[in-house]
Amino acid sequence: MPLSGRTAQWLLCLAEGALSRRACEDIRQTTLIRQAWNDSGRVYGYRKLHDDLLDQGETCCPNRVARLTKLAGIKAQIGYRRRPGSHSGRPSLVIDNTLARQFDVEAPDRVWVTDITYIRTMEGFAYLAVVLDLYSRRVVGWSMQSRQTSDVVLQALHMAIWRRKPKSRVLIHSDSQKMVASSRTVCLKH
Repeated sequence: MPLSGRTAQWLLCLAEGALSRRACEDIRQTTLIRQAWNDSGRVYGYRKLHDDLLDQGETCCPNRVARLTKLAGIKAQIGYRRRPGSHSGRPSLVIDNTLARQFDVEAPDRVWVTDITYIRTMEGFAYLAVVLDLYSRRVVGWSMQSRQTSDVVLQALHMAIWRRKPKSRVLIHSDSQKMVASSRTVCLKH
């Protein structure tokens, strides 16, 4: 019966007497671990690699697999790498700065500026979205929630539209991506 490559490597290591029996077993199991790790797409950590070894009929404890993976430089992939600057599922759309730092406006309800901030409370954080009219410098809409979602922004913009009922198009300016994405939705609906 021909021997597999791993078994032959183990027997050769043991016959040479250069390494102890445990060291030879470590070499053999490290090759099994590396093979299982490559088969997993280099994703598995020592726990799942230990399960794979048990499925193959190997007898070893999780601590040994952890030690061997550390020595072999095998690491689990934790999460997925993101591209720098991307923080959501959809790519953000960059819109030109049409306000161009011209903060003096001739009439009300022509330009609104928006921002979102957080307030630390005894129960956690509260997120406040505010809409200001640049002509009057008054708050025309606001919303506060316990989570920073686009819903808090949408509610602030809906409040501003409901309170002021603008007759013509309103330029909504924000430096926050979440505010810009939400204002696009409101402009399409209004």
